[in-house]
Order: sequence, then structure tokens, then C-alpha cells
Amino acid sequence: MTATPALPASDPSRPTATVPGSKVLYGADYNPEQWDPSIWREDVALMRQAGVNTVSLGIWSWALLEPAPGQFCFDWFDEVLGLLVEAGIDVDLATPTAAPPSWFYRAHPEARLVEADGTYRNGGSRGICCPHSPAYAAAAARITDAVAAHVAGNPHVTMWHVHNEYGAPGGDCHCETSQAAFRDWLKHRYGCLDELNRAWGTAFWGQLYGDWSEVTTPRHSGTALNPTCELDFARFTSDSLLARFTAERDIIRKHFPRTPVTTNLMATNCPANDYWRWAQDMDVVSTDYYLEADSPESQIWLAMESDLTRSLAGNRPWILMEHAVSAVSWQPHNRAKMPGEERRNALAHIARGADGVLAFQWRQSRRGAEKFHSAMVPHAGTDTRVFREVCALGGELTGLDELRGTEVRARVALLWDWNSFWAQDLAWRPSVLMRHREQMRRVYEWLWDRGTTVDFVHPEADLGRYDVVLAPASYLISDAAAANVAAFVHRGGRFAALPFFAVVDDEECVHEGGAPGPLRDVLGLTVEEVRPIPEGCEVTLAPTPAAGVPQDAGAVTATVWSEHLRLAGARGVWNAVDGPTPGPAITVHDYGRGTAVYVSVVLQPRALATVLDPLLDLPIDKPATLDGGRPRNLEAVTRHATDGSGRAYTVLLNHDAVAHRLALVGNDLLTGRELHATEPTTLAPGDVAVVCHETTGDH
Repeated sequence: MTATPALPASDPSRPTATVPGSKVLYGADYNPEQWDPSIWREDVALMRQAGVNTVSLGIWSWALLEPAPGQFCFDWFDEVLGLLVEAGIDVDLATPTAAPPSWFYRAHPEARLVEADGTYRNGGSRGICCPHSPAYAAAAARITDAVAAHVAGNPHVTMWHVHNEYGAPGGDCHCETSQAAFRDWLKHRYGCLDELNRAWGTAFWGQLYGDWSEVTTPRHSGTALNPTCELDFARFTSDSLLARFTAERDIIRKHFPRTPVTTNLMATNCPANDYWRWAQDMDVVSTDYYLEADSPESQIWLAMESDLTRSLAGNRPWILMEHAVSAVSWQPHNRAKMPGEERRNALAHIARGADGVLAFQWRQSRRGAEKFHSAMVPHAGTDTRVFREVCALGGELTGLDELRGTEVRARVALLWDWNSFWAQDLAWRPSVLMRHREQMRRVYEWLWDRGTTVDFVHPEADLGRYDVVLAPASYLISDAAAANVAAFVHRGGRFAALPFFAVVDDEECVHEGGAPGPLRDVLGLTVEEVRPIPEGCEVTLAPTPAAGVPQDAGAVTATVWSEHLRLAGARGVWNAVDGPTPGPAITVHDYGRGTAVYVSVVLQPRALATVLDPLLDLPIDKPATLDGGRPRNLEAVTRHATDGSGRAYTVLLNHDAVAHRLALVGNDLLTGRELHATEPTTLAPGDVAVVCHETTGDH
């Protein structure tokens, strides 16, 4: 049972592969229904002042558009749409299906989502219907068709926005309708009960099924559940939500056959969906990303979100559909952004491939659950730092339209697979400290620190464009993925796998002979036993001459995890000198024309740099300062023109509290200054430059 390939398939029926229009999109969710109509004209005038050219409309308006079943009211909607059109503001029109009206819940209590413990999720919130409910499907189809038919032919509806953040919250329903749908999905996947029993390993704990009616979703039980059942339920839930998206998308296409349709993902922050599958069904990929307010490294996780979203889009331009211009309201401690931080955040997304930056929301709510969530027009009005920065950013983005359609070219890729993450994070693993999110972040932080631009790829996707591929958290490796990685290394690629690698196949069955299963010959070793390091303890690693570091470089320390390795061709380059597993901890193996590195311990980003920099020969994509250094918090990403002109745009972001001096050549699009190597450029603390310049070669 193989996973779907990573990159969006070529489909000539897809309306577009680009973000609509010719400008960098700038705007917000607009929710006029929260405000008296006397405010609407003022809103539109302020949008023009701020440089807004696109708004998302109608996301939460189902109850107003359809106040009773089958009875539609578009008067207020038409007035708002007319004001926006008059002002030259394009509309990303939403289907309002993330917020069913109260009358729907009253009429269809059976459509409520049921938790694994049997608890019902009731109305009064958002996004909480069973995705398999026939009543919900019919009602969602009716409102989608009514809205699309009402505005059919309107050229100012330049994009469609289906639903809102599928899977956040909910989607994994355990009602009787979902039980039946899960059984149908399993019949399609396995064909017969004998095959399901084999794949799920139901002989363990006597879980054998003799009739399909005995198979249920992984509801709460006495202890750990069947892990393959849980993995399949995660796949089923993602497929079920995707089916809801495509149903609405196809209704829209009947009325708008050439207008792109999207839905707002949450690329790094929604574990419910396999977005590799979703991206294939989206005309333009969009995401929502909100800073982790208390993280001292928030700019790193923003970059990670952007890189993953760009990768989901197949390296085509994408849209930041939602973000906060300052504080959010739903984290435990909601820090407001500092002066200049919003500008830096927005331009960081642009740097990594976004052709649009939109916020939640236009005007800050005075009522409701998110009234403390920031907006482009805050409670205090327009005479505020936030609104002044919103206007200034809008002005700057108008000067960046020539970046549209350009691409980021990474030579390094990280394997990313939701199937593996779902499996790795299930119960009863050797350590709860080995969850995929932390493993991915440690590796990404190391690469961000050194200035190496990365893509994310599905393990079965084409790896031919990359020089280096890393597997930070690939607990699950299918046979197809293993063959893909082996071929990459054999033809000359440099590959590095990190601990708890290639343990199970796509049925959550441990590979025969243990890890790394079908990649044993590539890595030149077998993992005899995993040996977690006691909490609070460290293991010391010392280099061998083959490590590529000076012998006086000193030791590095590892935590959390170690593995007893049996080498079969691999060479130990760093050895554990203490702890539960003395002996080789980091190895190198030549395979074909390439090299495979294995790291069997958990290392922090600086230790990863010490160990892996000499072994992988990674590119660095940010320029050196005049003193020869590459400061950690000087971020640089380059977007390349695709017309063969050799034109490129390097976005430099100074996240430091000190200035950096660089020798840059080109034109800074934000200031209009011509930059010359003989006249050093000073990038002030917190400042950004977007330098247009010429390149030679492909990268």
C-alpha cells in the first residue's frame, strides 16, 4: 500500500498554476457582517489607503446568506461586493461551510461530531460537523451552489476559498455514520477481511475480525489500541476532509471554470491532513501561519512554514492566506509584535515564495471569541502604530510585483511524510521524547542557522534536483520510498538519516530484521537495539580521524536516545565514549557513487553543525558580512526569474539588534538605491533589503 507521490500531478484541467492577478496580493479576511453598514464605506476607503488589493469575503456568513433552509438573502452581500468592486479590490470569495447555522444543528443533531470517547461536539463554535454526514454534505452543497450561481460571471471574484482550516478543529468523527464510512474505506484499501487482519496484525491480543461489522474506528478503550488501525483512521480522516473540499470545489467550477480554487492549509501546524495529497487537488496552495508568541526563534518556524508551503505547491508561488499583524488571542501568552516585526514577517514569507500576504482580519472584532486577536484596523483605530505599519507595508509591496512568479531553488531537501508522523507519535514507543515535530525542528534550525535553503519532499517524490537529502524523522519508510532513497544515493547523492529511522513499513509493521529495513545496505548497518538515554543525562561523542573535524575540536554531547549499531560496511566517524551504548554513534557508508550518513543519537542544532557540516558539504545561501562572518540572525533567500533572464531577487532580513555591513550589488527595490560592492551596505537592526541582481548559472 504505497502513499501518493508528493508533488502535484500535471493536470491540464486545473484552471491556473499561478496566484491570480498581476500584483503581490495584500489584504485580509473581511467580515462586514460584524459591523453596521455605515462602517462599510469607511472600511473600503481605509483599504485603499492601506494598499489592500484583495480581501477574503464570506467565510463566516452562512447564517446570514441562508437564514432558513433554502431561503437565501444576498442584499447585504451585494452591497459589500459592490463597494469592493467600485474600489478596485478583488475578492477571494469563500464558501461559508466552516460555520453551519444554528438551524442546521437544531434540525440535524445527528451531524454533530463524536469524539473517540463518545462525547458530542455541539454547535456554538466552528468547524465541528461530521464530515460524513449526508445532511451536512447536502447543506454545504446547497449554499456553495447558491453563492457561486449568484456571483457567476463577476470578474472581480478572482479566487475561491473553500471552507476554513479543515481539520482545525476536528474531523476525526466516531459516529455510526463515520463507522460505516471507515469500513467502506477499509474495504477499498484491503479488499477482504483476511487482508485487513494480516495488515493490522490482529493475531496480537486476539483482535481477529470475522465480520466487517466488528471493525470500528479507534475509539477509547482500556489501553493502547491497534496502531495500524489508528494509522489507517488518520489516513481515512484526511481523505474524508479532502472529499468535502473537492465536492465544494467541483460545484464552484461549474460556475467559475477558469477561476482558481484554494483552501487555507496550516502546513506545519495541522496534523490531521496529508497535505501532499491535498495539494494535488488545489489550484493554488495557501496556508495560515501565526507566530509562536513566546518562542525566541519565531522567525525560524515562520521560515519552516513557508518552505513547506512552497514545497506543497510544487515550487510554484503560494499565498499566505492568514496571519496576525500583531498578537493572536488563543495562545497561552499572546505577545504583541514589536515595531517592524510585522514588516519583517511579511517579507520573510515573500522571500520564500509567497505571492500574497493576507491577514486575519481587516477590522478587529469588538465581540466574539477572537476580539483580542489583532487586525489591520485595531480597536484604537487608524492613529496607531499597527495601522501605520499596515499602510507602510502595503506601499512597499506595490514595489515588489516583479517578484511574482519567480522561484526559490533549493539544493537540499528534508523528507516530510504525514503518514510517518502519525505512526511515530502513536502510543507505546520507546520514548515520548522522540516525537517527530521536535526532530524536524532541530534539523531545520541547524540548516536555517547556517543559511541553507531547503525544500521538503515526500519520500517517494523525485529527488533528482537535490544534492543532499536528509531524513530527520522518517520512522515509517515504504518499500517505494526506500527504493527511491537508495537510487538517489547510488547515483551520487549525499544522504543523512537521523535516529529512529526506517523502523516500520506503511502497514506499521517492523521491517524484517529490524531497522533500517530495506535501507540496510545503503547505510551499511543494522540497529540491534534502541537504548534511550535516561532523562537529564548526556552521552559524550568523540570524533575519529574520518569525522573531518580537527582532532582538537573537542567532543559533542547527545541526549534522549542512542542505538546499538552493528556495522556492515559503514565506518564509525563519531563514537560514544560513555552512556548506555559505547561505540559507533555516527557513521558514513559509501553506496554506489554516493554517501549515506547515519546519526543514531539526538543532537541539538549546534552539535548537528559540528558533526554534519564536514560530512555533507552543504551549500550556504546567505552572503558573508564584511568581517567574513555569516551571522546567525541574518536571513537571506533568493528568488529566481524563470524566463531565462538570469534575474534574481535576494531578500535579506536582519533579525539582530545590531547592524550588519555587506558588499551587495544590485538595486534595492524597497529603497530604490543602487548597491555597489565598493560602497558597503549597512542593514540596520530589524531592517530588510530586497536586492534585484543578475546571476550566472542555474543557482
